[in-house]
Amino acid sequence: MSSRAASPAPATTGTMPLRRRLTREERYRQLLETAWSLIRREGTDALSLGRLAEEAGVTKPVVYDHFGTRAGLLAALYREYDARQTALMDEMLASSAPELDARAGVIAACYLDCVLTQGSEIPGVTAALAGSPELEQLRRGYNAAFIAKCRTVFQPFAEQPIPPAAFWGVLGAAEALSGAAVTGDISRDEAQMELRQLILAAIERHAGAGR
Repeated sequence: MSSRAASPAPATTGTMPLRRRLTREERYRQLLETAWSLIRREGTDALSLGRLAEEAGVTKPVVYDHFGTRAGLLAALYREYDARQTALMDEMLASSAPELDARAGVIAACYLDCVLTQGSEIPGVTAALAGSPELEQLRRGYNAAFIAKCRTVFQPFAEQPIPPAAFWGVLGAAEALSGAAVTGDISRDEAQMELRQLILAAIERHAGAGR
């Protein structure tokens, strides 16, 4: 028998180094990214908590602990999409020129680009949530936030309060045009140009000489 002391075993499993345990936030992010990837490849119908666990290489209880139900997972995806859209819009508004035309262009471009970045994924998520309390709550919150942002951005260009109906009209146009761009019925540039013009028309009806 050799008298040499045994060398300590390396911290590996086979030839693979041991993986660092993810924090709860890191695991949550990983699960969302995996869910988006699955939807992108196979559509929303393929997404279930069990399938997500399999794709992410974790046990089902881990996924259930983060989302609870399939509707909870879909709602989390929708919230992430909304947060990304809001952050992009805030960043571009902060760096844009203060004129009405420039601000209208930013709102139009950001809305369309965020929808197009997700492609058909968000409509699929929304359709899967249709009729659920989660979707109704999410949409109410999203609509209120979008209209509040439009009011903050565009009210300085008007001599009188801009009525909520004007912003609801902008939101409806944004949803319709971005949906048409996703399906390829119109181009991204056509959708942006039309949305920008619709925003300008809506705001200019209430704008005075101080623009």
